[in-house]
Amino acid sequence: MTTYTVAAQMGQFWNFSQTGDLLSRTFVQQSLLALALLGLVGGLLGPMIVSRQMSFAVHGASELSFTGAAAALLIGINVNLGGVIGAVVAAAVFGWLGNRARERDSVIGVVMAFGLGLGVLFLHLHGRTGTGFALLTGQVVSVGSGGLLAVAVTAAVVVAVLAVIYRPLLFASLDPRVATASGVPMRGLSVVFAVLVGLAAAQGVQIIGALLVMSLLITPAAAAARLTASPAKQVGLSVLFALIASVGGLILSLAPELPVSVLVTTISFVIYLICRAVGMRARD
Repeated sequence: MTTYTVAAQMGQFWNFSQTGDLLSRTFVQQSLLALALLGLVGGLLGPMIVSRQMSFAVHGASELSFTGAAAALLIGINVNLGGVIGAVVAAAVFGWLGNRARERDSVIGVVMAFGLGLGVLFLHLHGRTGTGFALLTGQVVSVGSGGLLAVAVTAAVVVAVLAVIYRPLLFASLDPRVATASGVPMRGLSVVFAVLVGLAAAQGVQIIGALLVMSLLITPAAAAARLTASPAKQVGLSVLFALIASVGGLILSLAPELPVSVLVTTISFVIYLICRAVGMRARD
């Protein structure tokens, strides 16, 4: 790609008529709604993920969602279903075996390495590596009504379950020793929350790819944590930042025809840098 081509493509950012035309298309509207729902889910789960030091678990669940999707390709079933199964099984294993923080990283590393090896094998046997690349980088423009429904169901499940377990989960995250002494079911909560993370990661893989899921599940929450210590405010800011990154990334990508995932991750990172700078100035 020549410098002139790159400059011309960047200039398309301000082609509002083309952006408006694309936003009127049904497939773009479906993609926009799916990304907004994923942003909502990521924003809700993110603060607890950061608080419970589960960033590596998110990465592991997203990578093993790729393994499940690759297995689905091989045996000829729905790729989204395979990805969900892979991520949920992985997340449940992480939550069960890695309940203690000091052993969590090693458990995730062991399971993820084995799972990724299987994923590579499944793609090799399937013979279509292009599809596997799409699983790594996302395919938001082809979400469709089926994919949108899957994201909507996932969002509803996450919101409903999180509403039930939020208070004991927050207690267990902030003071695990006291929570254990008070009879809070630590391992059960860990598994349930890990499964929610797995569901969100699986849908994220379908939309923005396995390599970039953390840009919506972790970065907005990490940015919010730089501005406030209040759990409620962190959740609100995390949701706001995730929605700005997800929806804004798609809208900005339309006219220049750039990969959506690149802009989503860039916006998330810029928000994090701004919040980090504001947080440091406030402490000084």
